[in-house]
Amino acid sequence: MAKDFYETLGVPRDATTEAIKKAYRKLARKWHPDVNPGNREAEQRFKEISIAYEALGSEDKRKLYDEFGEEGLQAGFDPGKARQYREWQSSWQREREGRPEESFGRHENYEDLFGDLFGFAGGGGDRAFRDGRKSKGRDLEHEMAVDFLAALRGVETELVMEKTTPCPRCQGSGTEPGTKLIPCPTCKGSGRMDVAEGPLRFTQVCPQCGGHGRVGTPCGECGGAGQVPGRERIRVKIPPGVQEGARIRVAGKGEPGRNGGGPGDLYLRIRVNPHPLLTRKGDDLYLDVPVTVLEALGGGQARIPTVDGEVNVKIPPGSQNGQILRLKGKGAVNMKTKKRGDFMVRLSIVVPSSREEEAVEAARKLDSFYREDVRKGIRL
Repeated sequence: MAKDFYETLGVPRDATTEAIKKAYRKLARKWHPDVNPGNREAEQRFKEISIAYEALGSEDKRKLYDEFGEEGLQAGFDPGKARQYREWQSSWQREREGRPEESFGRHENYEDLFGDLFGFAGGGGDRAFRDGRKSKGRDLEHEMAVDFLAALRGVETELVMEKTTPCPRCQGSGTEPGTKLIPCPTCKGSGRMDVAEGPLRFTQVCPQCGGHGRVGTPCGECGGAGQVPGRERIRVKIPPGVQEGARIRVAGKGEPGRNGGGPGDLYLRIRVNPHPLLTRKGDDLYLDVPVTVLEALGGGQARIPTVDGEVNVKIPPGSQNGQILRLKGKGAVNMKTKKRGDFMVRLSIVVPSSREEEAVEAARKLDSFYREDVRKGIRL
């Protein structure tokens, strides 16, 4: 049974966007795999938290989730046409169960519905589905959310797409298998019809036979449309270094073609989920690393997690709060040049929270080493 995303983040259904973001960051810090190395339960919890935030952190996705549940967040789900798609499925099923034996002319309403729903051009859908020429399928474009670290390292995953597919019964021909084809009564077998008279003669593709010149009994599965609503599982590979807003092409995974034409392509618009510790600027990565007062003054070494694993970083003596240490070539991959940016370690000096007199006295001794007023440059 699918988990409720609001319950996963521990927020009410009327929570504000800021409250959701705050809850996510708190839970992400607690359950992040870098904080819990080797803990599979923590890894699973972090995945659930990230998926929940992916849905509720976006105002548009949150509305879809509230109305459709997780179904509305699947790759291939078209927010603008989902209700039309469902209405078409219901209408298509009613028509099929009610009058499956009728001729091609009766099923022109399916073409109109497909034309409106999926964007096929042509008067009333006739040209879209009945033109005898090969036609490439329509390209599809959908948003896909990717975990921050998966975007840096690259990932291969599986999507479930809702889209029209060739009718399995007639293989997209629209004609009942095994039936005899006869000359089209509308165009007398020519495949075209006159649409104007006079010195200039114009013709168009016959709306009944689609330019083939011959017709048969419409397929009992698709009603002559040649396509049916369906789902497809697709393996996609996201390359290392992909950034927010990138557009990834998956060849041949768009809508199916017509009359022997090839399928369209699928384009994935990438949305990268935020990381609780890492940030990205261009191809450089930034990580705030806490250090003690002693490490800042006297120097030392710190074990730092990077995308490639942990490394030792030398902290120079006399380091200041906010000072950045650069690890060359440890950043994100540039998708065009294939070169990597740098990993920026930003030092954050942590003062002991103790109020014991001994600690305060040590701070007084340190205070005597300041050479000038630390706030002398603060002016408005």
